[in-house]
Amino acid sequence: MLSSNLAATLKRHNVHYGWVIVGVTFLTTIVTAAAMSTPGVLIVPLEKEFGWANDQISSALAIRLMLFGLFGPFAAAFMNRFGVRAVMVTAVILISTGLLLSLLMTQVWQLIALWGVVVGVGTGLTAMVLAVTVATRWFNARCGLVTGVFAASNATGQLVFLPQIAQLETSYGWRLALVFVCCMLAVAGVVALIFMRDRPSDVGQPVYGETAISPPSPAGAGFVSLLMSPLVVLKDAARVPIFWVLFGTFFVCGCSTNGLIQTHFVTLCHDYGLAAVTAASVLAMMGFCDFFGTIGSGWLTDRFDPRWLLFWYYGLRGLSLIYLPFTDFTFYGLSLFAVFYGLDWIATVPPTVKLTADKFGREKAGIVFGWIFAGHQIGAATAAFGAGLTRTLYDTYLPAFFVAGVLCIIAALAVLTVRKSSGSLVGVAVPARG
Repeated sequence: MLSSNLAATLKRHNVHYGWVIVGVTFLTTIVTAAAMSTPGVLIVPLEKEFGWANDQISSALAIRLMLFGLFGPFAAAFMNRFGVRAVMVTAVILISTGLLLSLLMTQVWQLIALWGVVVGVGTGLTAMVLAVTVATRWFNARCGLVTGVFAASNATGQLVFLPQIAQLETSYGWRLALVFVCCMLAVAGVVALIFMRDRPSDVGQPVYGETAISPPSPAGAGFVSLLMSPLVVLKDAARVPIFWVLFGTFFVCGCSTNGLIQTHFVTLCHDYGLAAVTAASVLAMMGFCDFFGTIGSGWLTDRFDPRWLLFWYYGLRGLSLIYLPFTDFTFYGLSLFAVFYGLDWIATVPPTVKLTADKFGREKAGIVFGWIFAGHQIGAATAAFGAGLTRTLYDTYLPAFFVAGVLCIIAALAVLTVRKSSGSLVGVAVPARG
């Protein structure tokens, strides 16, 4: 097998195969995140071609964001049972199918079914739960840094490809832009199929930072138990106050990132006379800054109290959103916003994962974080639909941006109520891969 031979070769050079896994996961998350963000560039073209209202299109995007989050805990259970590689490849196939079939759509219900449901489920399989599962399975040392890299790839993928997608849409139409995204998905799927492995023991290596090879997990439970396990974990996690603090603050995180900026920023700039390619370039600038900001957040999380990191991240993000309307929407003003906001785009992920893993343990961290991430996407869906409705009713997005900024300030204060604890939640059976 190619991966085993590569692992043996790298081992002779003192390189752990986990870094190959990081590369494969990085590629998959950055491409699926690009697919996730593409519809945000296509709102205006769909309005023009089909005459659909902004709130109709936003409802499909809100469903996609909701499923992206709600499917996360079950995706973690599927990874435990069927393996990470199988789930990654399945996700790529689902996303590609949804996007390709949408080339033929003519009715708004088809948009909701394909971009909302099919793409929502597909991207939900490769949400941040994938990053948490891979990072905690393959790494003990450097886990915070690796989580930061994955979080950066997710957020950067949502932004950095937007100028190319916007340029393709402007020059050749939105359908060719979707074909371009599907080609990227195909490449990521093939790479994952060839090189991805589920656990270090699959290539005869220990977890990075450990010396003993962990044995394979026992055979998994039945399908009903598999589907019920995320609900069992949620029931136990819900008894712990820190879960609700992290769930609530991540709700605000989703409101102020995916649901608002990712979904509506291009259209907001269009309302103020900026071309789609220019607005998408500002988003790409955010993605570039986020890449370094989130990796830096992972490095800081390995060294400092994650609670205070979250306090500063949410607080500074709130201030940047409140500042946005005062940029006058010039390219210079928006560039300042992009740098300041971009460094903080998804820097909240590594410290949130750290608090989750410390409290609930490595084996349950993926599923518990899946539920916390569900809060993120519920917030994103709320902002995606709410901002679209605000623009439809009042012909402006600005109230939604002010509300998001205030919520970030509240989240910054709320996270300081979390108490440091080394205890973990025990007694919850999680079906494992056979």
